[in-house]
Amino acid sequence: MRRIDRVAMALVVATLVVDQLSKQLLLGYLKEAGAAVSVIDGFFRLVIVWNSGVSFGLLGGDRPLPAWLLSSVAIAVCIGLFVWLRRTDRPLTGWGIGLVMGGAIGNVIDRARWGAVFDFADFHVNQWHWPAFNVADSAIVVGVGLMLIDSLIGERQRARPD
Repeated sequence: MRRIDRVAMALVVATLVVDQLSKQLLLGYLKEAGAAVSVIDGFFRLVIVWNSGVSFGLLGGDRPLPAWLLSSVAIAVCIGLFVWLRRTDRPLTGWGIGLVMGGAIGNVIDRARWGAVFDFADFHVNQWHWPAFNVADSAIVVGVGLMLIDSLIGERQRARPD
């Protein structure tokens, strides 16, 4: 197995462990402490939000897509990402793929366990709230960011005359 594959798979596992452990611990804590716990007054709270949509509650609405459909799409994306991983030699892309796969699988596990994704991080300023999210969502965002940065760096390097 190539180094890039080992690193990406380690990121998948690390993301899954941190995601699932944080959800399990925080869900138990928040059920005992109350539905919301202020961490930084006026800026950050821990909350219980059940997200039946995709990341950050998109497509949740009144008639959310079925959990099995969202999970199927996530699994298909992971298969595509794994194929991409096997074809790339770019470390940033490999890291991004590992984070996205770990996050996607973490949210699939939530849908299988609870029928929805448990989100707990609620950042806000006054009445403005960023949609609640979790470790898996964060890993997906960071992973996509790494892949975008790598694509921009790669384009710049290919555009340079030798």
